[in-house]
Amino acid sequence: MKKLLLATLCLFSITLFAQEETEETTKSNIQTYTPSKLLKKGQWDIKWFNNFYTETEDTFTSGKQPRSNFYTSTFEIFTGVSENSRVNIGVVFNVKSTTESSLTSNEGWFSTLSLGNETGVSRSGLTSIAPSISFQPFKNVGNFSIRSSIIIPLVSNEKENGVFLDKKSWIWENKFFYDYTFESGKWQIFTELDTQLHFGESYSEDSNGTSTGGFANNSLGLPISAFLSYFPSSKFTIFGQTQQYFLIDLGNNFSQEYTQLGIGAKYQLTTALNIETSYTNFVRGTDTGLGQTFNVGLRALF
Repeated sequence: MKKLLLATLCLFSITLFAQEETEETTKSNIQTYTPSKLLKKGQWDIKWFNNFYTETEDTFTSGKQPRSNFYTSTFEIFTGVSENSRVNIGVVFNVKSTTESSLTSNEGWFSTLSLGNETGVSRSGLTSIAPSISFQPFKNVGNFSIRSSIIIPLVSNEKENGVFLDKKSWIWENKFFYDYTFESGKWQIFTELDTQLHFGESYSEDSNGTSTGGFANNSLGLPISAFLSYFPSSKFTIFGQTQQYFLIDLGNNFSQEYTQLGIGAKYQLTTALNIETSYTNFVRGTDTGLGQTFNVGLRALF
């Protein structure tokens, strides 16, 4: 009887230890599936990311300006198509909304959610779609991947009656993703380098504030981003982020650059669903707005 009791206690201890070890080593999607990590064949990754940008200052003029608000709702749908998890295909599309304040009106930060189209005040609509392919170029480097997209503009005019909505540029975009998790598993660094070749009709604007062509056409955009994440648990992370952006003139007689800094957090709600929120501030720049953003997104991976 004593031997049976001892054996039962040993078995219980081993089982409990195994459960604790599994819980400790099991990683959530927010730890495992950074943009660097590609999907297995048949997996799906669906993201809905909402960016609210507002500004009352820019580097073109001095002092406070009437508030401008820009909302971007980005939808990404990707799936794995290769047996070795090295190729994904998908599509990205953007819905945008803009509101402009004046000397007699003050449009609030979230006024863009009305998705209005009022002459000289607001514009909204589906503005671009981007067929995309992601691939892992090196078989033995699973934490490095590239996404190549062709961004197709759907706006008729960038500006109408002084209200900007989105770029009227065809863009060949390539994103280079890399992440590294430190041995403790508590810290992770993620980096991203983008190349964005804009092309299309040269920009012009009439006296009514309505444009033709694209302000960024015949230029190269180079955003460089880095994120440092800390995981208090496998289901929760807080992170700091920074981005330096350059728009390089390739013949359109316009260039700009800016730096933004931010903080954020992610939480794994269920096995498949996680939520993200962040705040960023444009701390400096040349020929650009100096605003701030609030962001919130949902991601389902199954």
